[in-house]
Amino acid sequence: MSVERALEGTGVWLDDRLHGARGVRVLLRKVFPDHWSFLLGEIILYSFIILLLTGTFLTLWFQPSMTDVIYHGSYIPLRGVRMSEAYASTLNISFDVRGGLLMRQIHHWAADLFMAAIMAHMIRVFFTGAYRKPREINWLIGIVLFTLGMFEGLFGYSLPDDLLSGAGLRITEGILQSFPIVGTYLAFFLFGGPFPGHDIIPRLYILHVLVIPGLILALVTVHLFLMFHQKHTQMPGKGRTNENVVGAPMYPYFMAKTGAFFFFTFAVLALAGTFAQINAVWLYGPYNPVAMSAGSQPDFYMGALEGSLRMFPPWQWVFFGHTFAFNVFVPALLPLGIVFGGAAMWPFLEQWITGDRREHHLNDRPRNAPTRTALGIAMITFYGVLWAEGANDIIADHLDVPLYLTTWIARVAWLVAPILAYIITKRICLGLQRKDAHLLEHGVETGIIRQLPGGEFIEETRPVDEEALAVLTSRNVPPPLPALVPAETDVPPPGMRGRLGKVRERLYNVVTESVPMPEPHANGHGNGHGNGHAVEGNGHGQESLPAGSSPEPRSGEDQH
Repeated sequence: MSVERALEGTGVWLDDRLHGARGVRVLLRKVFPDHWSFLLGEIILYSFIILLLTGTFLTLWFQPSMTDVIYHGSYIPLRGVRMSEAYASTLNISFDVRGGLLMRQIHHWAADLFMAAIMAHMIRVFFTGAYRKPREINWLIGIVLFTLGMFEGLFGYSLPDDLLSGAGLRITEGILQSFPIVGTYLAFFLFGGPFPGHDIIPRLYILHVLVIPGLILALVTVHLFLMFHQKHTQMPGKGRTNENVVGAPMYPYFMAKTGAFFFFTFAVLALAGTFAQINAVWLYGPYNPVAMSAGSQPDFYMGALEGSLRMFPPWQWVFFGHTFAFNVFVPALLPLGIVFGGAAMWPFLEQWITGDRREHHLNDRPRNAPTRTALGIAMITFYGVLWAEGANDIIADHLDVPLYLTTWIARVAWLVAPILAYIITKRICLGLQRKDAHLLEHGVETGIIRQLPGGEFIEETRPVDEEALAVLTSRNVPPPLPALVPAETDVPPPGMRGRLGKVRERLYNVVTESVPMPEPHANGHGNGHGNGHAVEGNGHGQESLPAGSSPEPRSGEDQH
């Protein structure tokens, strides 16, 4: 019996019972667009899979217990030292289990890659407007995934019970205790008594290996299902419209490509785990509540929280015998609350401001949404200032400057730097729009200088090619607000009345600020500059060919 016959028989047997052949055919014919930035989502998925695989290996030897033991393992400098069983088992994995240290390091690097890929993926989604209708739910899922990833990482590197991770748990306890009225109860509930207690490691272990991974797995599944159901967004280009998807089918092209990319991701993490040391817990020693190592730094995704705590002034209020530690409570919740809360509300706020309730399947170029891009860069700058402040002691040491100077610089920069970033980024985007308009109106410079009969020298230009034309003309223009459309009466329509309506109108003007697209002349040419060969309106411009569309579907298009 041949392999083909065996596979056919197995397929028929399964289809007779599950009736899944039709669904499998649809899945295998699903078209995926091709762009390098789409690989960021695949990195998230594959690093999560590697986290599950390496984490399963580590659970076989890790002991989530705070019971005191005397270490007698292979690491000589710590022999005879009293430590928790969790720390001793971590040392055992690192030095006595074959391949244990490699697995620990791959696991840690995969966690960092997972968080970095989520950050990069969300930045790409924001700048291209891929969060717009109908993908608001997926955008919110991404924010929740990033938040869960932060907690998962915090709980994960706290499990070894070394001196560095214990410092992170001490900060966690301080943040919980800063909550007015209920803070002490929350800390006692988590730690099972006074810090550090004997229950925190087993509790974090359950959260780290069971609860949070289960939530992440469920959200990733929902995210992929929605992406499949709503179809993938695509970048502007020739033949790409809001109604189709231009790309390659899942089988065989995408399956082969994404399978190879999984092994490439795993290879990169394996190389990093082999040659780049990370989280060398044996250098820190077991946790001691009265000790603290110099230059303690959390993983990069917790740097902004660390920086906000270091930067905030020492404000405390004593009210009826109760101390309100605003110097911990406010920086722990407000900065990241601004970042995550603003990101979560932005799709709905933008929709309210512009009144744009259309479905969007074609991404924007960041330059074509100057205000959105400028706000994104401002938020990244705000986050970056807090992140850099999280290492203010190391910065002060390496630059040989006073520690408090770096703190005061951060206290000024967190407000000034985002404003400057917003202004500069918006000017750059508008400048790039003017450059695009110049290309559409005058064409591409050829470098050829020609002398006219009258003695004038001009540079010849040529029209932009069809692919570039589709990209340059793929600008999304929101519909005008009712108040901006001439009406027969002076009564403003509903939603545009009162002060709120005036605020909405002003915000609309800010959000939609752009350089106008050049209009083709009646004769189908530009303004006659150069040799007159500007963008033609008939067959090339906006009038006869909508942005990014093509008169005939291309092979590999998904019309659904």
